[in-house]
Amino acid sequence: MLDLNKEGSRLKLTPLDIKKQEFKRVFRGYDRLEVETFLEMVANEFEDLLNERNTLYEEITTLRTRLKDYQQVEHTLKETLMSAQESVNRARVNTEREANLILQEAELKAEKIVEKARSELEQLKSDLALIRAQKDSLARKLKHLLEAELELIDVLQTEDLEVKKQKVSPPKPKALEHEDDKKPKGPVLDQYVV
Repeated sequence: MLDLNKEGSRLKLTPLDIKKQEFKRVFRGYDRLEVETFLEMVANEFEDLLNERNTLYEEITTLRTRLKDYQQVEHTLKETLMSAQESVNRARVNTEREANLILQEAELKAEKIVEKARSELEQLKSDLALIRAQKDSLARKLKHLLEAELELIDVLQTEDLEVKKQKVSPPKPKALEHEDDKKPKGPVLDQYVV
């Protein structure tokens, strides 16, 4: 029999305790059948509540386990996300670094190509100036040579005319004409033509 007068203690009732609870009998007390029926009803209700509590406790335990699992998954996802973000950041930094290196190499190559082109252009200008100078020098030499040849031709023509003038004889007196008859006849100039 349970002591219902204990204060400060929490009763741990079971449906069986309720069913077996006995009360003192007093004169003009409660109807025993009603009390037993009520106790049976309370015991059944209490048993249902205990079953529901046990079911809820199991559900809570299951939910707590699932919550721990979800928290572990969340933690793993956060770590994975952070790792992925770090990988993305590293990849971006590496890509930027590689892009900068490629750009620097391209700029250096472009500078070398431009410098080589400038050098070749300067060399071509120098070669062209040399060729022009050689052409001008050759043209002057040819001009002087041609002028010298033309002067020589003029001199030769002048000398030839002078020789022709000197070799053509003036008319002879008649006394000398008979001596000339003995010489072959023909134009006098033909004999002196060089």
